[in-house]
Amino acid sequence: AESATRGFSVDDSELVLSANIDPYFRGYFNAVLNDDTAGVEEAWFQTLALGEGLTLKGGRFRSGLGYQNEQHPHAWDFATNNLMYDAAFGGAYTQNGAQLKWVAPTDLFMEFGAEFGNGDSFPSTTSTGLGDYTLFSHFGGDVGVSNSWTAGLSYLYGKAQDRESGMTDLNDVRADTYFNGNSKNWIANFVWKWAPQGNPTERYFKFVAEYFWRDEQGNLLCADNTAE
Repeated sequence: AESATRGFSVDDSELVLSANIDPYFRGYFNAVLNDDTAGVEEAWFQTLALGEGLTLKGGRFRSGLGYQNEQHPHAWDFATNNLMYDAAFGGAYTQNGAQLKWVAPTDLFMEFGAEFGNGDSFPSTTSTGLGDYTLFSHFGGDVGVSNSWTAGLSYLYGKAQDRESGMTDLNDVRADTYFNGNSKNWIANFVWKWAPQGNPTERYFKFVAEYFWRDEQGNLLCADNTAE
């Protein structure tokens, strides 16, 4: 977890409930418990019988963009998060909305998805109506019995309304700022996995690379409404 210390320690604990509701839907619930606080990370339903490789998800869920975004802390390769996910999304980008995903009927794994949310997760800060949308694609396959790879490209568009942050001027005086505008985010990722005969329990190697790019256009105002 993010605040892990040397030696034995316990940080966040997760309570996970998952079950098929009927032959057509399944539900998932994930709550994070830490001391005397609790928060809902995910709570969604997903279709099981649309057919043609299509699935529809609705509720609160981790976005399918990038490689690591959907992973919870217990699934990370290291105790701390990928630095760019902390900087770009405050840890992970979570949608409150809907996701449509399609897996193509091909030998090469090809997955395409689109998400629409209310835009209340950083870098978006609007909670009125449709605030953002995400498009993503993932590809992958095996190379022999010991190697596999995945690659993907994702795009996130969001809107910011009075998004708060801070900056320090030339005299080391901190100024509170507010940003109003659009945020465009791209992520390209590539993963290569190697395990002898496909058995990762004895020897296993994983190479992960992700490229992040963000472009924001709008107005940045100081607390006294003076443009910077």
